[in-house]
Amino acid sequence: MNYRHAFHAGNHGDCLKHAVLVWLLRAMQRKPAGFLFLDTHAGIGRYDLESGPASRTGEWRQGIARLLAAAPSALADWLALVRASSPTYPGSPALAAMLARPQDRLALCELHPQDAAALRAAFHRLRHVGVHERDGWEALRALLPAPERRALVLIDPPYEAEEEMAMLAAGMAAARARMPGAVIAAWLPLKHRAPQVALLGDLAQRGIRDLVLAELALRPPLDPARLNGSAMLIAGPPFGWEDGLAPVLAALAGVLAEPDGGWTLRRVADE
Repeated sequence: MNYRHAFHAGNHGDCLKHAVLVWLLRAMQRKPAGFLFLDTHAGIGRYDLESGPASRTGEWRQGIARLLAAAPSALADWLALVRASSPTYPGSPALAAMLARPQDRLALCELHPQDAAALRAAFHRLRHVGVHERDGWEALRALLPAPERRALVLIDPPYEAEEEMAMLAAGMAAARARMPGAVIAAWLPLKHRAPQVALLGDLAQRGIRDLVLAELALRPPLDPARLNGSAMLIAGPPFGWEDGLAPVLAALAGVLAEPDGGWTLRRVADE
């Protein structure tokens, strides 16, 4: 309950998450049938980078500001949405709302009372958007399966507590059990390798298959006290993920990574 994403909006982790999310949303929309977008830790939806909490950390200056200046073509779709949202920076709820078709539905979950109120105020006029002031982990069981029979689930917890990697594994397993065909995307911090290895081992023990890891390393992940990059772990990735996500990751790394950083895209569990 202490974590406030507004302080970190637009940083390199957000850039990876949102660029991948836009690709996933577009991939889901290749089919005409509607789907549920479930955001378990939604934040407030839009962020003022110049005068809001993000201005105190300035993390966005080394993230979205650099990407907007460089404007790599592989990120044009997402960056156009960012520009269209100016003067605010669009978080995952705003991006999903901007792209949603009439047949798509959004369920946005936020436990922090103040942030949930801001989220509700931002989206209360959109009939296809539901805001839930509730625990995102519990929402995975309560809101799935979706009546639409298709779902994209985004999980981005604060990782304040040591057990949150285990909670992520349990949450992904619960979502997969409730709705086996759902696409589940989870953001992961990259400090050093041990937590990621433990998470993948936990998911393997739970029988979770069809996993892809998209990783952006600003620098080699050797310092556990420093955020050296981040990753998106995707269960049930849409068709074409290799060709679709590789240019996105390469573009992010080309602008944001240090000389000894880089990107990887690999399958970590077979179908």
